[in-house]
Amino acid sequence: MSALSALPLSGQIINLLAAVLLLISFAMLVQRRILSLIDLFAAQGAVLCLSTVLVAVTTGQRHLYFSAAITLVLKVVLLPWILHRLIRRLNVKWDVEGLINIPTTMLVGIVVVVVAFNLALPISQLAGTLTRPTLGIALATVLLAFLMMITRSKAVPQVIGFLSMENGLFFAATSATYGMPMVVEMGIALDVLIGMIIFGVFFFQIRTQFDSLDISHLEQLKEK
Repeated sequence: MSALSALPLSGQIINLLAAVLLLISFAMLVQRRILSLIDLFAAQGAVLCLSTVLVAVTTGQRHLYFSAAITLVLKVVLLPWILHRLIRRLNVKWDVEGLINIPTTMLVGIVVVVVAFNLALPISQLAGTLTRPTLGIALATVLLAFLMMITRSKAVPQVIGFLSMENGLFFAATSATYGMPMVVEMGIALDVLIGMIIFGVFFFQIRTQFDSLDISHLEQLKEK
């Protein structure tokens, strides 16, 4: 409690937003409805945007305002809109085919978070930023997103997991070094947008070929 109370109010709010980000990651991990999963991804982007703005206000790092604007436009508005349109066109509502059940997934997720905090502890002690206590949460967000990717059999949730992993990496960069250079962030944003378009084409090709978005059908191509 003494370490927490020693933080300024802005630092405590950033820690709170980091905790919310982690809770959203857990919700995404166990969510089976694809539309709700997209909404959670948009909420994750909104929390990331608020956290970035708060870090910018507290530290005076002006480039973080542009980072927050990119996050708002791309991850809160544009990508969720594209994903919702894809889901409507593909007529996909549910993703009930997880590789493991929800209780087991939650237990594995808790273990992943513990491992992430232990891995991030020595790095956060070396960092001199205001947001260094959130580095463990950033790493946990990345690992939970990766866990979501490997425990889903549908293509759409795996893509959302990939996008959530990028959110965690961005939050880690903000926690460790107050963000990345603007050129790098613009390049990453463009890559994510182009990747989303390619994934959209990929979804339609799978649906047309197999009448399903289950990626296990791709094994048939290997046999041929």
